[in-house]
Amino acid sequence: MSRAGEAIEVLRAGGLAVVPTDTVYGLAARGDSEEAAHVLYAAKGRDPAQPTALLFASVEALLTRVPELPQDGVTAVRALMPGPVTLVVANPARRFAWLNLRRPDALGVRVPALGGPGRDVLEALGVLVATSANLPGGPDPRRLGDVPDEIRAAADAVLDGGELAGAPSTVIDLTGPEPVILREGALPPGEALARLDSARR
Repeated sequence: MSRAGEAIEVLRAGGLAVVPTDTVYGLAARGDSEEAAHVLYAAKGRDPAQPTALLFASVEALLTRVPELPQDGVTAVRALMPGPVTLVVANPARRFAWLNLRRPDALGVRVPALGGPGRDVLEALGVLVATSANLPGGPDPRRLGDVPDEIRAAADAVLDGGELAGAPSTVIDLTGPEPVILREGALPPGEALARLDSARR
């Protein structure tokens, strides 16, 4: 079995895997399982109330899983994804509410621009919940060797995707009247906002 195949089996069974994304290495679990998310939070040492984003295999997969997404959210997703950006969007049906306990009516979503084994894993699962494969406050892992031993030990599978870009995704909150940059990252904020503005015209 390939390493990607091993990671797919582990994730389907509710386990954890270190996987490459289009930005940094992530610690991932299946996205449709609240129990798997709790396992991920515990392994990372993450506050259960801290929001975590979902990674979807495609824009269409995202829109299928969150069909109530308002039109401005759909427009933003199509303008910026796939790519190294996380959008915080309105979630009126409160889907995946365990990933944002303080704001269950909002949801972080990503469609990474992936190739290689990372893409194989995400396409097989359809949706993952993932956080950077580091300790809280630690540096973002560009290489598999940058992933702390504690995180690797907590994972049931580890997938090597070589050296990655190393900058985290740019996070944009779309739940207010205007887009708000919550974190500057791989996609320059000016470019992101310009693309959003153009798409809305």
